[in-house]
Amino acid sequence: MTQVRMQAQSASFANAGGMFNSFVTIYQQEGTKGLWRGVVPTAQRVAIVAGVALPVYDWCKKTVLDRRLMEDSISLHFLSSFTAGLAGAILSNPVDVVRTRLMNQQNLRKGISRAPGHYIYANSFDCLLNTAKYEGFMALYKGFVPTWVRLGPWNIIFFITYEQLNRLPL
Repeated sequence: MTQVRMQAQSASFANAGGMFNSFVTIYQQEGTKGLWRGVVPTAQRVAIVAGVALPVYDWCKKTVLDRRLMEDSISLHFLSSFTAGLAGAILSNPVDVVRTRLMNQQNLRKGISRAPGHYIYANSFDCLLNTAKYEGFMALYKGFVPTWVRLGPWNIIFFITYEQLNRLPL
């Protein structure tokens, strides 16, 4: 929660004294509930990334091995993990957009029309539908490149490390 707010409102949170003071401010202004805002969309995102990356990695690796296009090597692990990172970014980015909008909407006041950029969302689904309706489907992919740049290398490091550790004799 604090990270999203700090990114969205960097100037005001930078002057607020850092992350710890941000937690205190959120707690004082919104209570415990404010600290947990966005936990459902965050859990949805984690489930999507894990639910996509793991099977895509295995599918890609198995397909390449079955067709004998590559040997079971670091190159194959790199290709499979790169593909898994791309798939995870494609499917999780809309959830990231929804999560960020839900977590930041407390700054908006009720009564604001549903004009672009001025929504008050009831839930994740409402946010998803209204973002696509008022801003177009591609609005759900705002920030895609940074998402992929973050997920891609993480998947590559994770899966290559995993495969190399599996090869160690125990």
